[in-house]
Amino acid sequence: MIGRRGLEGQAAVDLQILPLAITMMAGPQIVAAVILVTTARPVRVSLAFLLGVAVATAAGVALARGLCGLLGQVVSPGSPADRGSAASVVQLVLVGLLALVAVKNVVKRRTVEPPKWLGALMEAGPRKALTTGLLIILLMPSDIVVMLTVGANLVQHRAGLAAALPFIAATVLIAALPLLVYLLLGDRARRAMPRLREWLAAHSSVVNVGACLIFIVLILTP
Repeated sequence: MIGRRGLEGQAAVDLQILPLAITMMAGPQIVAAVILVTTARPVRVSLAFLLGVAVATAAGVALARGLCGLLGQVVSPGSPADRGSAASVVQLVLVGLLALVAVKNVVKRRTVEPPKWLGALMEAGPRKALTTGLLIILLMPSDIVVMLTVGANLVQHRAGLAAALPFIAATVLIAALPLLVYLLLGDRARRAMPRLREWLAAHSSVVNVGACLIFIVLILTP
């Protein structure tokens, strides 16, 4: 039986980390998902991409939880209400890093171009889509920051990896939105997706800044 305190802790974790799933897929991540539904085999490659995202997110959160747990053995993570605790300090440092990323995107918005690998996804098969799903989570600085924040939150609430399952599921669901729209709307989606792909690629810096700002607001909101 799970006690009332355990359920309350689980709810607190969910409320704090679930919205961070939005920032996990904002930027080139969601652009990649849109591109894959415009390929010759959209369902197969998109499912492979989603598998990569799921595995990478679960592995990344587990690693982040472990690293923050090791830090907690050296410096007490404190309680969630203690803004001076080690976990809260880590979160604030991560917010500072995201703020720097946002400023960089604003300054270079006129010269920023979409990554070349995004264009290569037009010819992607299932294997390449799977690899892209893995790497786009594990190597994306913004996603690394989010997963570290989730790990710190889990440690702060003394919660296990199971408490992050709703966050992982939400991340995969957001990644699946282009495929779901494609399957539900049929021909209309097939016509709209290329235009959406071009708009997202042309405004990638705006999307990145928006993701950073959303992250900062979410993590600083009690």
